[in-house]
Amino acid sequence: MGDRSADHGPLAGLAPLAVEVAIKLLDRGQTVAFAESCTGGRVSAMLSAYPGISAAFLGSVVGYANSAKQEFLGVSQRSLRQAGAVSREVALEMAHGARARFGADWVVSITGIAGPGGGTKDKPVGLVLFGIVGPGVEDAVERRFSGERLEIQQAASDHALSWLSLHLGEAKDV
Repeated sequence: MGDRSADHGPLAGLAPLAVEVAIKLLDRGQTVAFAESCTGGRVSAMLSAYPGISAAFLGSVVGYANSAKQEFLGVSQRSLRQAGAVSREVALEMAHGARARFGADWVVSITGIAGPGGGTKDKPVGLVLFGIVGPGVEDAVERRFSGERLEIQQAASDHALSWLSLHLGEAKDV
């Protein structure tokens, strides 16, 4: 990876994870999109702050309501009804739906319960599911974060970028 700070000016104030992901995507010539729910577009905002990222960042869908997940990301009513919006099934359907809409090499999806309300015994506040699809990759993980709403949203956003960076580091060039 080359040093892009000279190419794009000062990077002060940008999230280090966003810089890392941006550099990896640009160096590989690959694209990314996001399907966000509980993070409300925060991951997209973090990445889009990087100068020149328009060559790699295609866009995102913030599908907060279940109806938006269905209409804009192709999440099935059956998955929402049977597994719930915060589930592995829905996280993967969100990722696949965004990939189909944007044609991106990589898509990360985030769905969870940021609180302070909305949690249950089985799905407490702080539970977040992530999905990822990319070249030869399809995976979902569950994480639990603690704190207030904004802290959970930030922790989930950081995890999404970190997980994408990990996959970009392991992926073979396409």
